[in-house]
Amino acid sequence: MKLLLTILFLFGLIATVSDVKAETNTVSSTVVTNSTPPTANAPSIINSNSDICKVGVGASVQNNIVGLASGIVIDDELCQKLKLSRSLYAYGMKVAAVALLCQDPRVFDSMMDSQTPCPTRQGIGADSLAYWENNVSEIPDGSKYKTQYTQQKEAKEQPIGNNDSLKNFALMALSMLLIL
Repeated sequence: MKLLLTILFLFGLIATVSDVKAETNTVSSTVVTNSTPPTANAPSIINSNSDICKVGVGASVQNNIVGLASGIVIDDELCQKLKLSRSLYAYGMKVAAVALLCQDPRVFDSMMDSQTPCPTRQGIGADSLAYWENNVSEIPDGSKYKTQYTQQKEAKEQPIGNNDSLKNFALMALSMLLIL
């Protein structure tokens, strides 16, 4: 009888251990995954020459199903102006080099702040200052002097004083006389 109980006890223990192993295998086989989703890589835009005035921009987006990647090259206009200005200066055309840089509102403002206005068709110095005051539309957009000259010009064009209140008073007085 002891032998039978011992055999049943061992048999029950083995069955319990085998059930635990089956659960562990089932759980671990459904949870563990080693596959990663594919990713969209943005193209690398290589600019190996520092003498090119272009900037590369790349971007990518990925979700569970689809990935998109794109890249473009953008012209750097300020870089182009600087290179052209250096070339003009190297050829001895200093006024033309400064005039080219004056197309940028920041350079225009700094030249005006330093009392050396940008060169114009009229000349340099006082002649160019008079030109800029008379031709406000040719000042680069974004310059503080463009708004300043525009406001000064509008203030000169407006008549002095406001006669609307006087007109309103006269009309009210006439209407009261007509009623009486």
